[in-house]
Amino acid sequence: MNGTRGRSRWMPEGRQLRSRHKEENTKKSSNGGGKWGEYTALASVPLVLVLGNSMIVPILPELQSKLHISQFQSSLVISLFSIAAGVIIPVSGYLSDRFSRKSVLIPSLIVYGSAGILAGMGAVWNSYTVLIIGRVIQGIGAAGTSAIAMALVGDMYKEGTESQALGLIEAANAGGKVISPILGSLLALIIWYASFFAFPVFCLLSLLAVIFLIHEPKNKREPVPIGKYVHNIVSVIKEKGRWLLSSFFTGAVGLFILFGILFYLSDTLEEPPYNIDGVVKGLVLAIPLLGMVATSFITGSKIKKNGILIRRLIIIGLLTMAVSQAAAIFTGRNIYFLIGLLTLSSIGTGLLLPCLNTMITGSVEKSQRGMITSLYNSLRFFGVAFGPPLFGWLMGISHAAVFGSVALLSLLTFFLAFKLIKPSETVQ
Repeated sequence: MNGTRGRSRWMPEGRQLRSRHKEENTKKSSNGGGKWGEYTALASVPLVLVLGNSMIVPILPELQSKLHISQFQSSLVISLFSIAAGVIIPVSGYLSDRFSRKSVLIPSLIVYGSAGILAGMGAVWNSYTVLIIGRVIQGIGAAGTSAIAMALVGDMYKEGTESQALGLIEAANAGGKVISPILGSLLALIIWYASFFAFPVFCLLSLLAVIFLIHEPKNKREPVPIGKYVHNIVSVIKEKGRWLLSSFFTGAVGLFILFGILFYLSDTLEEPPYNIDGVVKGLVLAIPLLGMVATSFITGSKIKKNGILIRRLIIIGLLTMAVSQAAAIFTGRNIYFLIGLLTLSSIGTGLLLPCLNTMITGSVEKSQRGMITSLYNSLRFFGVAFGPPLFGWLMGISHAAVFGSVALLSLLTFFLAFKLIKPSETVQ
């Protein structure tokens, strides 16, 4: 009776179960680097996604000057990237449900980083066309990143651990927005287009983390024909569309306003009477986002699966956004009041997004999660895409037009969420 087999035979059942459980945990830890190793790898994905967009925001005025393009054309550097991602995301979601999350995530990170080099070469050659082509390809690569990471969290974790991981992902997303304007401004001190070439390095680090630290649960599902798959997704939307589509729209509004505000500040701070540029501008842009990242992390850690708390925080977040944006109409040229109110608006966004992530990720079965989270992220990307050009158009009218419009939009979204987003006491 020597050896492991002999010991297992005579080992009491409870001890056998504990022993097997310990062995499984040890194996998972060695493959996936432990829970915090997995968290780090997962959080790196939305982080590099944000860096690929937000690091460029501080250099948009210089890009406009160097390439001799209009303000609208410079806004397309952000918008076309986001539109390409928004269109392709549902395809990535289907592929991740059909095969595996990592089989989509890894090639997407490779394409995303490589296309950054092409965009950078467009800047070096003063070719707006090459730069835009590179940005569109980057958007295609970005389609298989953050949305798939969100679905992967739903596959890997349950209950409070899932909401904690989703909160960390949203915090990483917001944290990327905090550091990216500072980082972009610092890199611009070397040369104005340095951000395009620095980004692939961050992408490579995320790629290595995903490959070596994430242990994806095995996909035991039978392949579903695409016709049946689409039918299943339509059935989910018919059954839960009342609150699900409202949640999609609410998330898109949150990102639309956030990136619109970043575009507004990036352009406005360099004009008289502020005359703020360079690293100082990056630091100022980071202030509202710092409020968002702290709020996102705390919210994700606290909500767990509490549906009542989730709904309450969504409502409070939207109302905070509406009130602070309405108050921003009356700040005039006072930069301190303006930044303070926009920070308060970002805190409202930080309350909102982790709650939406938890609800949407837990709303469907694993076999459909990739597509549902992808549809959600697709609308978020469209929100990002339309923020800069629409804010640019409103800026041409007046300061009051900018903040009056977004305050009204936040208020309408508040009423929509209050009426339609009503999760059960415990989110699945």
